[in-house]
Amino acid sequence: MQEHFHFTTDRAKLQKQYVSILCFVSAQLSSIQIHLQRRNLHLLKQKDEVIIAVHVLGKLLGFTSERAWHRFVIGNLFSKDLFPERSRYNRRCRALGFAIKWMRHQLAKRGQHHAYAVVDSLPIELCHSSRMYRAKRFRGIADIGYCASKKIAFYGLKLHLQVTDQGLPMGYVVTEASCHDRVAAETVMTQIPHPYNLGDKGYISQKLQKKLYEEHRVAFWTPVRKNQRILQSDAWKQWMKRKRKVIETVFSILVDSYRITEIRANSVSGFETALDGILLAYSLVVLGLVER
Repeated sequence: MQEHFHFTTDRAKLQKQYVSILCFVSAQLSSIQIHLQRRNLHLLKQKDEVIIAVHVLGKLLGFTSERAWHRFVIGNLFSKDLFPERSRYNRRCRALGFAIKWMRHQLAKRGQHHAYAVVDSLPIELCHSSRMYRAKRFRGIADIGYCASKKIAFYGLKLHLQVTDQGLPMGYVVTEASCHDRVAAETVMTQIPHPYNLGDKGYISQKLQKKLYEEHRVAFWTPVRKNQRILQSDAWKQWMKRKRKVIETVFSILVDSYRITEIRANSVSGFETALDGILLAYSLVVLGLVER
């Protein structure tokens, strides 16, 4: 379906989105020093900011196939003579991955001024369940885990994400599927510390809550289990349940519109670049810097 996407694309809107992303990227790149060891620098067809802007635009439009996206770019944004061929474009995207990560981090810092943050995890399935015991993709990194909400076992990774009450992504960690939420919680919440955080029952740990507050001044609230002696009013439980819904909405958008669970990269660097591109594109939309 993506290969025929250009037949229904509003080119005026596409150009507007591209220009908005390019202006943001150009402004950010001017404030950092990029040192890349390149040969034949004078033969580059496009500058770094153009490559990054095109990469982020592809994630904004929900493309998962790099081949289909490159074909779309050649047909709608640049001529074949003015844009790198597909393999070179992909290599340059991976080489500029650190710049994409830095830009996303700069946007995420704005979330420290929001009211509160919510932490949760999203399973990223790398193959069908019937193949999970013989899958080779990311072997040694991915493994078999269990998704409690869907009540299924899966082979893949797990994205631990912190978002603000306005849906802005802040810290994130990608782990193996079997990693418990409590294990990654401290790393996620201390990348860009927010003073007030909410979690679900998977994060229940008085030791974790005490450590976060004493070492990082981060307050972390979770619901309580029935066998715990801590009493919480019904009003408090309903308030927490309502406030935590924001991250479920964010996950739904990232999965349905940005296809974050369908990243096709087979290398760690490619996967990380694609993931940061998706989170950067979504952050730009949340902050109103780019029109969706």
